[in-house]
Amino acid sequence: MQSGVYVVGTPIGNLSDMSPRAIEILQNVDLIAAEDTRVFSKLAQHFDIKTKVVSCHEHNERDVIDSLIEKVQSGISLATVSDAGMPAISDPGFRLVRAARMAGVPVYMVPGPTAVISALVLSGFPTDRFTFCGFFDEKKVREDNKIRHTIIYYESPNRIMDTIKTLANVMPERQIAIVREITKIHEETIIGYPSDLMNIEPPRGEIVLVVAPAPDKKMSDEEISEIVNDIVANSTKSAAAQLAQMTGISKKEAYKKLVNK
Repeated sequence: MQSGVYVVGTPIGNLSDMSPRAIEILQNVDLIAAEDTRVFSKLAQHFDIKTKVVSCHEHNERDVIDSLIEKVQSGISLATVSDAGMPAISDPGFRLVRAARMAGVPVYMVPGPTAVISALVLSGFPTDRFTFCGFFDEKKVREDNKIRHTIIYYESPNRIMDTIKTLANVMPERQIAIVREITKIHEETIIGYPSDLMNIEPPRGEIVLVVAPAPDKKMSDEEISEIVNDIVANSTKSAAAQLAQMTGISKKEAYKKLVNK
């Protein structure tokens, strides 16, 4: 093995997604820096990885980086892994890579599954431009709404229903995709406007939330009135969602127009 830092992607659920190269690297490097040594031990046992493992997580990363870089500078090969997916994507790893770059230490990529990209593709929303905002933060959501292209968040199953309610207030005209348990037995993608998903059975498991781009433009009142006449036969709730999507106005505003009709 060449001396350097190897950033190794691991499965986000299905162990069959582990690449042969990732297994080979982890079996042959001198040292592995794992986000959680207990979690990694299960992966190591499954793939017969017997390499020495040390802990490198968000609470100690700053403290151990210098010693890890010194080890690599002395000639060893070091792999870094997170609990699942690609290190450094809302997981420990980027500080280690940054330190390696600053020290002139070689960094090698061993790519693997990434929940962000997987969820984006599963949503069916535009992929030409997107912004990953990490874990959903209610304090920043109004600022996030200024991003007019696709937005991606990580979210906890304990908070997802509150998040849907928040999005119903802040981004009512934008569809969302709740993508959960990617690559696992219960993989599921739920798509709809936030207000339509407020009363669903609370999703469980690992969740990625994808928000569709905002409507391109708002139509004139005359144009909207013509569309209202065409869709009033539907229930007011579903008609409001359809009207918001077609015209670029908020769902709340669409609902008012339909009720007044």
